[in-house]
This record gives sequence, C-alpha cells and structure tokens, in this order.
Amino acid sequence: MALSPKLEIRQGQSLVMTPQLMQAIKLLQMSSLDLTSYVDAELERNPLLEAVETDGPTTDERPAEEAFTASGSDDRRDADPGEGGEDGRAGSADGDSEWLHTELNTGAEEIAARLDTDLGNVFPDDPGTKPAATASDPRQPDPWQTGLSGRGAGAGSGSGEDYNLEAFVASDTTLASHLGDQMVLALTDPADRMIAQQLIDSLDEAGYLRIDLDEAAERMGIDRARLDRVHGMLKTLEPTGVFATSLGECLALQLAEKNRYDPAMARLIDNIELLARHDFPALKSACGVDDEDLAEMIGELKALDPKPGSSFGDTLIQPVVPDVIVRPARDGGWQVELNSDTLPKVLVNQTYYATVAQSARNETEKAFLTDCLQTANWLTKSLDQRARTILKVATEIVRQQDAFLSQGVQHLRPLNLRTIADAISMHESTVSRVTSNKYMATPRGIFELKFFFSAAIPASGGGDAHSAEAVRHRIRQLIDAEKPDAILSDDTIVKLLNGEGIDIARRTVAKYRESLRIASSVQRRREKRARMG
Repeated sequence: MALSPKLEIRQGQSLVMTPQLMQAIKLLQMSSLDLTSYVDAELERNPLLEAVETDGPTTDERPAEEAFTASGSDDRRDADPGEGGEDGRAGSADGDSEWLHTELNTGAEEIAARLDTDLGNVFPDDPGTKPAATASDPRQPDPWQTGLSGRGAGAGSGSGEDYNLEAFVASDTTLASHLGDQMVLALTDPADRMIAQQLIDSLDEAGYLRIDLDEAAERMGIDRARLDRVHGMLKTLEPTGVFATSLGECLALQLAEKNRYDPAMARLIDNIELLARHDFPALKSACGVDDEDLAEMIGELKALDPKPGSSFGDTLIQPVVPDVIVRPARDGGWQVELNSDTLPKVLVNQTYYATVAQSARNETEKAFLTDCLQTANWLTKSLDQRARTILKVATEIVRQQDAFLSQGVQHLRPLNLRTIADAISMHESTVSRVTSNKYMATPRGIFELKFFFSAAIPASGGGDAHSAEAVRHRIRQLIDAEKPDAILSDDTIVKLLNGEGIDIARRTVAKYRESLRIASSVQRRREKRARMG
C-alpha cells in the first residue's frame, strides 16, 4: 500500500475546558461566603460590574441630601442671583427657605436659651459658646452656621478633628493582650518581662504551654531555674489554669485557688485516665474514698474549666446561613426557594460601557473594555445558572425525602448522587458540586445537603432498604432507653434491629455507635451504676 499525503474532513464532538466553563464549575461548588468574597473581588477588578443595592430608599423616601436640596438650600442655587432676591438666595420668598435661613443665622446664645441647656451638652464636638468677635462682626464667618450646614450635608460636626470614631468601636480582647497587661504589673525586671512575653507567645488557644522548657531556656540563653521562676509567676495570672503543661496541672491550679487540692483530689487527678474510662471501682481504690465522696469530687472537677484560654479565642465563628429554605405549602407539599440573602446581585453597566468605549484611544483600551464586558456578562450568567441548578437539585432532594420532612429522621430514605442526577438529567459530578458546602433550612432544622445522602442498609425480610442515618438514630434510641441493670451489648442491639427488619452486622453497629460517641456496654454499665450508687 503506497503512502501518499491527502486531505480529509472529519466531524467530531469534544469538551473543551474554557476559562469561562472552569469559572462556572468553580462558582457552583463555592459556599455562600466564598461566593460573596469572589464577587466582591470581581467588583473591584471589573469597572463594568456594579452591585445591586436592595435596601435603598423607595420613590417616596428620598435621602436626606435630596430632601435638604428640595427645601431651597442647595449651594448651587444659592450662588445663582438670577433665581432669587437681591441677596442671591434662590427661593427666598418660599416659606421653607426663609425658615432655614433664619435657623442658620441664629446665634449660640439664642439656641442655648431655646434648648434651656449649655450647647456643650448638645453638640459636644463644637465649642460651647460663640466667640464675641463673631457675634459683633457680621463679616466673620459664624461657626454655628458652618456646623449646622455641615450636619445638614451629613458631615456630623464643624471641624471633625476632635471626633474619634474609633473610641466608640468595641475591640475583642485576646488572651495574649490580657496576660500581657497583667504581666507588666507583676514583673519589674525588663529581662523577666521579655522571658514572660516569649512564654505568652508560645501558648496555644486553650491556654496551655506546649513547649519543651529546656529547649526554650537554651534558645533564650538563660538557665532553667530563671525560666521556672518566671513560669511559676505566670501561673498566678488570670484566668486560673493558664500556662499549665497538662490537663492535670490545669485542674490542680484551679483547685488550689479554691483551696480544694487535698491529697484525695491529687490522687484523683493523677489517675484521671481511670475517670475517662469510667472505671469507678479502681478510682475509689486509688483515691481511698467511698462512692459519695467520689461523686462529690467528680462534680467539683466538672465545674472546672479544662480550657481556660478558650474564652479569649480570636477565631470568628460564622453562623450557618442556609442556601435553600423549605416551607410547608398550602396544598400539603413543600415550597422550596433560594435564600436571597446569600445570592450576590450584580449587573453589567451597559451605559457606562457605551460611554467609555466611545473615548477609547487605542486598540489596547478597546481590548480591555471588550474583555471586561465579556467577563461581566459571563459572571452574571454563571451566577444565574448556579442559582437555578441549586434550586433544581434541592427541589428533587425534598421530593425524595418527603417522609423525613413530614415524620422525622427515622423515615430518611437511602439516597445517592446518581438517583438525583438521573431524575434531573444532570451529571453526577454536578450534583456533587451543588451539595458541597450548601445548607438547607427545613422545619426539622438546618442540614447540609450531604446529610440527605446516606448508604442503604438492606432489609432482612426483603423489603425496602433502610437509611444508614435512620439506623444510627434507632441505635441511639435503643441505648437511651436501656435500664442500668439491662445494658445492651452490640450483639443484643443486632438482634433487636434484626427483629425490626434491619439486616446489619455487629461490626457495623459498633462503627455507628462509635460515630455517635457512645461508650461501650462495659463503660455504660459502670457509669450508670455509679449514678445510681
């Protein structure tokens, strides 16, 4: 067969990951907080994008500046002598303008007499009395006129130099700053203060000192005795328990402050691992106390704070904001809608683009404007498509889990991503991205969308499969209802579940019990007997 060059035309389909498509996929799996940050960054970068403000005044509610201008006090109208009287004020015959002119020319003494108080109590940012030179010399500007007109324009005060807004802003006190304020009062030697500051900077969020003291002393170039002396002084600072190197030392410091660190309590702290295992007989033997004393000592330990520095945490905890809201409908179904507060609203300013495009001087500027326009258009389309996709997936989830919303978690159906994807004609990966970091508010509470997808536990009688989450809930119910003299073992729970038509293995029951943070039957028996005793 001879080889020869030739031309062929072939037609095919392929998926090309364009930057626009990658952006749409990226937006789809973002949480509401990440999406807001991303859109804010685009608003700063793209001059053709603008945010839609939904909290603006209505047509009947004009801003203060517009109302102030409508009353005849606009500076541009005041400067035009053709519209008013001889003094050049527009609309001086109008009643509102005449009233405003009278108010602005009122002196400080007259205002103080009318309010029956010193002006320093009313306007603390302005001087309390009007200078005599201003009152007698009409050519001098009246500071009260300047101050009042500034307030009318929204300035807040005449000068604004003495008004410190930061003095009214609350600031969070960190653990380091709280300890630093106490440290400078407790230590006078500058070298000891530097050592103490190094130890303060080494604390973790709970207030523990998790460093090797020998290495710290060698790094700072001091002997261990001096470091221990400074460390011992720092242990006396508030909150009590900070700078401890272990949980036992932290609890011992708090008990010593309450004068409750006796030998029995010391032995209890030394054997605190027995308390974690609920091995009360061994704990009583180690401490040399009876059941009543042991229960009282454990109660005192529970009243202590194992993490004294956690109240000064710097991490801002963001509340969960649902992306989808589900409400009961009048026809007995469910109404699914998106939470408008989590959806960023942006528009493309076509008017601004047309204005700027006419003044473009070279091809570089035209290319930049074209790129900005394309990016803005694609972003708005991607946001709209993201909202529609989330609503579509959430609606199908609600349809599939109708029994859960109506009757509770025990009726949660086993569900996977493929079932939702096939029902709404989407790819399984798209559904996975939609359900990531998204939350749904239902009458049963706020749940992550991933919560509604759980594995299937087969039924022993060949009936419908059970959801893994529903089985976990049933295991918790059985354990909560057990009696102290009849603790359920994992084998017993398996038999009870098999009797209810749930085919489950013992190792699966143990795995679900551990995921629920429920102790074993031996530990539960010890704990409940101790409560009864």
